[in-house]
Amino acid sequence: MKVINRIKASDDFALAIKKGKAQRNQSFVIHYRPNEFTYTRVGISVSSKLGNAVVRNQVKRQIRSMCDSLIEYNSQSFDIVIIAKSNFLNRSFDDNKQSLQELLNFR
Repeated sequence: MKVINRIKASDDFALAIKKGKAQRNQSFVIHYRPNEFTYTRVGISVSSKLGNAVVRNQVKRQIRSMCDSLIEYNSQSFDIVIIAKSNFLNRSFDDNKQSLQELLNFR
């Protein structure tokens, strides 16, 4: 995922969560809303309840990899915040990817 396609500012996270729509399943909660750019931006949030910094960074890398294969960044303009739930660690990469794909079909 390119840096331009990442949400980094906490205000952007808060805006997507507060004003956007939400969907959830056993591994993820996603919040999404249209943005003013010509491309999609993705923010990833992993709680410290999931584990230490090593585990959280591993989860973020896996989610970024899933997003690269599932999202066409230049086709639509959305801000998407992906929050990993605790069940993420109990499931395989392919199961988590399938769960994320189901949630990203909001378009």
